[in-house]
Amino acid sequence: MLVVHVHVQVKPEGIEAFKTASIENAHHSRQEPGIARFDIVQQQDDPTRFVLIEVYRDPTAPLRHKETPHYAAWRDIVASLMAQPRSSVKFINIDPPDAGW
Repeated sequence: MLVVHVHVQVKPEGIEAFKTASIENAHHSRQEPGIARFDIVQQQDDPTRFVLIEVYRDPTAPLRHKETPHYAAWRDIVASLMAQPRSSVKFINIDPPDAGW
């Protein structure tokens, strides 16, 4: 599995709009066959910072995700809400839950 952490900092006035758009995107994303998990976390001591935790079943799933209407809507809505460009870090899951270890 491919795990992607997307780091986002939004403008203070954009927090609620970002949360609303991101929750909507996450809801639809969880329905995609290539996505095993899609979580949104908000930093406790700085509510303008978020991490989207995206867990993909295969390496091509992120490309398919970015072709969906819900991703395009999210991208367009949140673009003006960001305080700086988002960044991502990719990980490989070394202990998947179904590994049977």
